[in-house]
Amino acid sequence: MPDEHTHPEFVYRLATAEEWAAAVETGAVPTRDIDVRDGYFHLSTRAQALETARLYFVDAEGLLALEIPLAEIVAMTKFELAPKRGEIFPHLYGTLAAAQVSRAIRLVRTADGFVFGEAL
Repeated sequence: MPDEHTHPEFVYRLATAEEWAAAVETGAVPTRDIDVRDGYFHLSTRAQALETARLYFVDAEGLLALEIPLAEIVAMTKFELAPKRGEIFPHLYGTLAAAQVSRAIRLVRTADGFVFGEAL
């Protein structure tokens, strides 16, 4: 079990509405080319998610933050340095089932990025 003082209760996978619909239909959150290349699912903490959205999902329509209780995936998750950002990020080495997602939260576009909106 993660130490609540060093690891968050939840981690987040950014996904388009289309990716989330596919996950609900198939039962598995789809990987992207970067996940396949790096060998893990790229995740973020809540504090990192909005900057990740701003940097890498500027053109995404219907962007969501899939909230995942870390306890669900802790055995397959490592917190590792992402050199480009100079921060420690959660990386999931395994599959991510749609059932492991506790909720999908809309990310609302603003003039300079995104903010968390309502849960679906």
